[in-house]
Amino acid sequence: MANSSEPSSSLSFTSSSHLSNGSVGHNISSSSAIEMGSNLEVISLSKLSSSLEQLLVDSTCDYSDADIIVEGIPVGVHRCILVARSTFFHDLFKREKGSSDKEGKPKYCMSQLLPYGKVGYEAFLIFLSYLYTGKLKPSPMEVSTCVDNVCAHDACRPAINFAVEMMYASSIFQVPELVSLYQRRLLNFVEKALVEDVIPILLVAFHCKSNQLVAQCVDRVARSDLDNIFIEKELPNEIAENIRKLRLKPLLDDENDMVDEVEDPLLEKRIRRIHRALDSDDVELVKLLLSESDITLDAACALHYAAAYCDPKVLSEVLSLGLADVNLRNSRGYTVLHIGAMRKEPSVIVSLLTKGACASDLTLDGRSAVSICQRLTRPKDYHAKTEQGQEANKDRICIDVLEREMRRNPMAGDASITSQTFADDLHMKLLYLENRVAFARVLFPTEAKLAMDIANTETTSEFAGLSAPKGSGGNLREVDLNETPLMQNKRLRSRMEALMKTVEMGRRYFPHCSLVLDKFMDDDLPDLFYLEKGSIDEQKIKRTRFMELKEDVQKAFNKDKAEFSRSGLSSSSSSTSIKDGVRYKLRKPG
Repeated sequence: MANSSEPSSSLSFTSSSHLSNGSVGHNISSSSAIEMGSNLEVISLSKLSSSLEQLLVDSTCDYSDADIIVEGIPVGVHRCILVARSTFFHDLFKREKGSSDKEGKPKYCMSQLLPYGKVGYEAFLIFLSYLYTGKLKPSPMEVSTCVDNVCAHDACRPAINFAVEMMYASSIFQVPELVSLYQRRLLNFVEKALVEDVIPILLVAFHCKSNQLVAQCVDRVARSDLDNIFIEKELPNEIAENIRKLRLKPLLDDENDMVDEVEDPLLEKRIRRIHRALDSDDVELVKLLLSESDITLDAACALHYAAAYCDPKVLSEVLSLGLADVNLRNSRGYTVLHIGAMRKEPSVIVSLLTKGACASDLTLDGRSAVSICQRLTRPKDYHAKTEQGQEANKDRICIDVLEREMRRNPMAGDASITSQTFADDLHMKLLYLENRVAFARVLFPTEAKLAMDIANTETTSEFAGLSAPKGSGGNLREVDLNETPLMQNKRLRSRMEALMKTVEMGRRYFPHCSLVLDKFMDDDLPDLFYLEKGSIDEQKIKRTRFMELKEDVQKAFNKDKAEFSRSGLSSSSSSTSIKDGVRYKLRKPG
């Protein structure tokens, strides 16, 4: 009997005993007795469930008699409960004693228990809680959602991956009712998810021998535009061959279509040779293959392939050849940077950006490289604290690098885009640049003025930043009824180009000062929106940070002055004009 107020799923308990009806004349009292007995059983089972749960959550009394190591973390378990609930653990504990520590407590490593797949720490805790209590807790948000704020989290990769881990645990540890539950959940993902995110579902269905789920996934992949190389790389041969046959069937039904659709076998052979050379890390062989035929790196989508599957050094070497378009789109509309974002390898992303990859390019469904990374990243990984000497999380690094590139070069995208989405994005970029230039004018006005003069910034109308004077007409909220959308777009673009040139001049001639500004805009801007707002303590903290910022600017300016003393630029230290009482307000977007 499920409790309607319980947010999580629970077992449906049924009574194995029945109260007999003594006589027809006592139907009412007999029914009441049955109902009371049923309620008592539910209450008893609920209390039993809660009592067993305490064995897991109460750390003050550890009665566990074994540890299962998951992702390096020991999880205390009670073997008698696991044996009673799972045939797998019954056979495991009967067959193996496990390694013991000084206390004689057996230890089992999760990775050694799994013949395939992965079960993470949070997934195992949810699974373990179900074995103990008969109730299934909700999926933890930190591992079953992504860090994209606009995602509904109904079919993003972390949501899928968590359900896949639970499916693996349920199948391998032989809990059939959970297998059925997660099979249904994964079936719901198949049509909603991006087709590349269906691959992990197909893999778990294949390993767990879930034929219905396999059939659904195979059908979705066969109908998709996933290329054969991707399918062969990611899936078992048996499944890949099945998909290939399904794709060929409609072609075989129409011979004319078959002639048109089948790829040139010679071209395909040459492409696969280049890919095999890349797999072997042999760039010299790649050059030889290019010289022996008329095929190009772009025709083979060699950069896409290297970004997805090869060592980052190989990608760097291929980029250095200068023979491929770093912003080429493949048959699915993905650029090389989009593929690099899916791989989430920082060195790949940095190599591509260094060679001119455009971070603002969008996929056919409107995703940028940074949004691709965000949809693949769990909050647990993004917000994880990195200890000194510990390697930082690659997910976070990839997102940070791409976000910084978008801010550094906000107009790198296609200039022909005029959609409302792009207009909103343009406003945000303008706001960022206006505030950045305005802070430069506050912190080192002479140098900022010089950079603005070089960029002819004063000839364009201000948008909506710190420097916009009241009634300037540059505020987004102020509408000129005589200005058409085309005219407004042209004006904003002109202002954008001037501001970008100003920032570029600042980076070229005052690099150290620019680095200070970059750090401030990235790290401190949200906390210093209003110096005079907040409690007295908050204002004090803000002003202390602002004083530290001025000191950083002074040091940076001295470095720039020493390095560029022969450049002919003004040598007067404008940083001395920074007043202790400087107050500023930033325009918030909207």
